[in-house]
Amino acid sequence: MPDLAFEQALAARFGAPVAGVDEVGRGPWAGPVVACAVILDPTRLPEGLDDSKKLTAKRRDALFEPILATAQVGLGAATVEEIDALNILQATFLAMCRAVAALPEVPAATLIDGNRIPPALPCPAEAVVGGDGRSLSIAAASIIAKVTRDRLMTQLDADWPGYGWAANAGYGTKAHQAGLARLGLTPHHRRSFAPIRKMLSPGES
Repeated sequence: MPDLAFEQALAARFGAPVAGVDEVGRGPWAGPVVACAVILDPTRLPEGLDDSKKLTAKRRDALFEPILATAQVGLGAATVEEIDALNILQATFLAMCRAVAALPEVPAATLIDGNRIPPALPCPAEAVVGGDGRSLSIAAASIIAKVTRDRLMTQLDADWPGYGWAANAGYGTKAHQAGLARLGLTPHHRRSFAPIRKMLSPGES
């Protein structure tokens, strides 16, 4: 289970507070990439924080408000247009930097889920592979980012029905592929992603 060991080690080097940062939505064919930064209050930790992928949708929803009520939270996103213009890695970095910038205070340091650190962060950072299962701050960030993006994709599904986004969050499932074949592309599809690019240029090898 995740704990605060990474936060405490980073705080010993750079001071407090330490934020955990995670993103969701790098792989889908549609919709933005969403990032979240969280500074937890060690005296008011919501019970059951864990990697969002290990939690049910019901459990993630149940933790959403307690995290917002007890922690400092910043959200950031990169649009489909930014993903297509920059590439998904750079767009993810942009979303992460926006999430940190949206925090009520600038953290002394940040813990970033994964093996890459966004170059434009305003403070020192450490990358933690599998961080959402090891750091409580990153776990909390993963939950907020996941619930936020899932709710957004449910809204987009209502506006653009037929692709199954409320269920597949924009990933390339059979239902999504069937919707593309039947209805074509929407403004929310990532045209730089190979399966979508192939639809636009069928002759491309």
